[in-house]
Amino acid sequence: MVNLWNLIILNPMLNGLVALSSLLPEAVEFGLAIIILTVVVRLILMPLTLRQLNSTKALQSMQPKIQELQKKYGRDKRKLQQEMAKIYKGAGVNPAGCVWPMLIQFPIWIALYQSIMRALATAPENLLDLSRHLYSWQIVNQAIPLNSYFLGLNLGQQSSSAGIGGLILAILVGGTMWVQQKMTTAPSADPKQQSQSGMMLLMMPLMFGMFALMFPSGLALYWLASNVIGVVTQYFIGGGWGYLVSSSHT
Repeated sequence: MVNLWNLIILNPMLNGLVALSSLLPEAVEFGLAIIILTVVVRLILMPLTLRQLNSTKALQSMQPKIQELQKKYGRDKRKLQQEMAKIYKGAGVNPAGCVWPMLIQFPIWIALYQSIMRALATAPENLLDLSRHLYSWQIVNQAIPLNSYFLGLNLGQQSSSAGIGGLILAILVGGTMWVQQKMTTAPSADPKQQSQSGMMLLMMPLMFGMFALMFPSGLALYWLASNVIGVVTQYFIGGGWGYLVSSSHT
């Protein structure tokens, strides 16, 4: 299982990062390589992202019907689920379709974390481990060792250990995630549902902001770049700032 993981996910990502780094200015090589990789990943996932946006819009448009069903069958959970399933099926909407792009990215995050830690190896034993994962490409071999610094941040170090720069990076990760969520979170007339949405709107950015502090700055940089791309995608494909602006005017 470990060998399959290395063969299919870890080794291609690690070698891709190293190869990209060798083509970029030394002062910013690894940071820019992470950002470029992020763009590539988001482009690959674009069909799923578009499907997610369409599913989100469809679910939001169905909220009045769902609220009617909740009032009508609130005490009969089984009947409520059956009726909601009929509505989803009739509209061709899969509620789980909104979370698939996020789930698919988890292996990418894990592989990127491992790639960063291996690529920025400094100790002899770490360099030996890195050599086992590198392809015998000249462009890869000539890039080692890599410059771990990007805009004053050590990308292999925890953001919490990077001083004010790491804190700013974590805040940007949480803030851009909040903006991205806010753009797609429709206000609800149901106070309970509105409370749950508000809780999620706060918890997810806070959680990823904490993750950004706990993990290497390189991974936080990936999250930040991914969030920014998500906001831009939502703006141009979803039609402007969405509920971020409309909710601020209410």
